[in-house]
Amino acid sequence: MKLPFLVRPAQLGLLSAVLLLGGPAVAQKARPATRPAEPANRIGAIREADLKRDLYALADDHFRGREGGTLDELRASVWIAEQARAIGLQPAGDDGTFFQFFHIQRTRLTKASRAIIGTHQLVPNQDAIVFAPVNAVVSAPLVFVGSATPAEVAKADVQGKAVAFVFSGQPADGLSYRRYLTATIRDRSAELVKAGAVAVVVVSDARAQTIYDNWGTGYERGRYDLPGGPNTRVVTQAPTIWLPAAALAWVQQPGQQFTAGLVVESFQYPSVNVVARVPGTDAQLKKEHVLFSTHQDHDGVRKAVAGDSIWNGADDNGTACAATLALMRAFRQQPALRSALFVFHGAEERGLLGSRYYSAQPTVPRESIVAVLNIEMIGRNAPDSATLLGSQRPHRNSADLVRTALAANQAGPKFKLDTLWDQPAHPEGWYFRSDHLPYARLGIPAIMYTTLLHKDYHTPRDEPATINIAKLAAVTRWIYLTGWAVANRPARPVADKDFKLER
Repeated sequence: MKLPFLVRPAQLGLLSAVLLLGGPAVAQKARPATRPAEPANRIGAIREADLKRDLYALADDHFRGREGGTLDELRASVWIAEQARAIGLQPAGDDGTFFQFFHIQRTRLTKASRAIIGTHQLVPNQDAIVFAPVNAVVSAPLVFVGSATPAEVAKADVQGKAVAFVFSGQPADGLSYRRYLTATIRDRSAELVKAGAVAVVVVSDARAQTIYDNWGTGYERGRYDLPGGPNTRVVTQAPTIWLPAAALAWVQQPGQQFTAGLVVESFQYPSVNVVARVPGTDAQLKKEHVLFSTHQDHDGVRKAVAGDSIWNGADDNGTACAATLALMRAFRQQPALRSALFVFHGAEERGLLGSRYYSAQPTVPRESIVAVLNIEMIGRNAPDSATLLGSQRPHRNSADLVRTALAANQAGPKFKLDTLWDQPAHPEGWYFRSDHLPYARLGIPAIMYTTLLHKDYHTPRDEPATINIAKLAAVTRWIYLTGWAVANRPARPVADKDFKLER
């Protein structure tokens, strides 16, 4: 089912009404006589052909998956900046450019790190996953304790031993299995170390093996942060090593020795935010900015699946980048009263690093940012549904902004809005995993548009051919109508005074 959205004369009144929604009283105030009349929007500038062309270009193998902090991400960022220049936007990065560079600090195990169990020599993060980069030298007998239940551990002598167990268990209702698995491994390992273990070895069961296969590549790279951030700290502790299910046959054999020499290294390299601007037309309101947010990076070149090793990230986040370029064209054709600011954040997949950096050191006055409309994966799943994160408590930080977005949806595509993913108890914690979050923490009204996860999320199967271009266009038009309304209304969106973000 397609969702085309064309503006007809009969609808212009409805669209104009959207621009006045938001604050209940201030929305009714008359404009000052000196303020120019509100121009007609340019929703027709958002075209499926443009979206498809840009999506296929950015998610092509040419950019090798745009991994954050690599030359591939930098080349993709240059391509985006060139599109912004060609559209006619002003550079709004550092030093009169489209770019704001920042450093990533990466902490990982050296290639010389090794672990040996009996006769099995393991290359960490290739043959086995090391949960955290730790400096550790261990040589100890290995003892197998089944599933590491309290009764099994009590029967074993774990003092001074490397302790192995096979993962088991099921999450309570509503908890993501992946999050349950990592939390359980963390907690059981901590309990074993407290009981005297000098190392912990975890073996996957059949279900855990799926997570090992799909998410294990994330551990290969180590940890990332902005310089001095919490993930840059290196400690000496008992290591936890995670093995595939096939290892169970030999791990549980008695009389084996565990030996490990793990050495951590840490270094920095650059990532970049791409920042562009369309100045507003009102002498006063153009000093304020509506920020359209996205990220250009993905997972890069990783383990091959069905012969494909390039994880292109067409939906994550090629769809949002194509949408942002389309929004640029619309605002360039007809600027709003307020300025439109477009930020492609680098290294989002590394821990929201680009948005954390930009929100801390924006290239425009922070107080001039009246709202953040963040875009994350908008091209998959049911053609008539979408989600607005930050629309309900405790995630909502501006009821005013949410009302404007909901009105824009009714004036435009009329998506059925999934509210489950915005609830604090949702197992994926999706609200906390995209670039609106640092801005919301600063009290800036912020929402996120998404069409949610799918089976190809963070796999090499996330390809342009899987994207519903008509749906991508419909979501883009919804975002545009929201942003256009915010950019032209007399008053900036009001932040909720009692907003308190808790996870």
